[in-house]
Amino acid sequence: MINFQVIVFKRLFLRTISILMLPALISACAGTGGGPESGDLQPVISTSGNESEARNRSRIHTELAAGYFELGNLGVALEEVNIAQQADPTYAPAFNVGGLVFAAIKDDRRAEDSFQRALRLAPADPDVNNNYGQYLCQRKREAEGIKYFLIAVQNPLYQAPERSLVNAGVCARRRGDTSAAQEFFQRAITLRPNQPQALFQLADLAFASNNLANAHGFMRRLVQLVPPTPEILWLGLRIERRMGNSVAEASYTHQLRNNFPQSREAEALQAGRFD
Repeated sequence: MINFQVIVFKRLFLRTISILMLPALISACAGTGGGPESGDLQPVISTSGNESEARNRSRIHTELAAGYFELGNLGVALEEVNIAQQADPTYAPAFNVGGLVFAAIKDDRRAEDSFQRALRLAPADPDVNNNYGQYLCQRKREAEGIKYFLIAVQNPLYQAPERSLVNAGVCARRRGDTSAAQEFFQRAITLRPNQPQALFQLADLAFASNNLANAHGFMRRLVQLVPPTPEILWLGLRIERRMGNSVAEASYTHQLRNNFPQSREAEALQAGRFD
């Protein structure tokens, strides 16, 4: 199964991009956020109407930490997180990013502490809840993770609730609950009909249950939205093969062999492992 998450959600920090990362689907996790910040704790504002010096320092170093995290420079990201948290211990995004960095370096105790601190500071923040849900799901605590995804979805200011619904679906599928997974993915495309990860997952679920008409329909929508990846081509190939559409199968086969010859999917094709 494609690992969709992704993901540091820059909306909170850099306020520029949204992930729907095509994180795992298009490269994998799990995109960047959307929506204004939420939570009970308000920013510390000076009497001049400007952001306090401590908050400004924490915000800047949080943004730097997020950027270094995304680049994979975890050592520098950790240094920036420490500066941000010390500058303003009430700034929730600093602890949200801290949770991501600590999780990436396999320090689960401090990752847990950071996410919990962020949640105490901003309990309704959708990015914090989404990231913590991802953390829990990746550690096989799926039921807990789904709870936090749904808290994120319930925030009326969240601009990308479909992202957390996709994450909840992937998490439910990971624990073997395909019925709940399908419901989450369907909710995601109800909110955003062209949500690529949800379309891929629905196509894959339909193919697994031999509902070829639905699998074919979801796949047709997906390939019009995103560049082909080995995962997309492999699923499309197998759908067409099972339906007996030899011309479409040959097209997928050609793309997979020529564009991704070293991929696992190309190896499976070469070995004839279609199931």
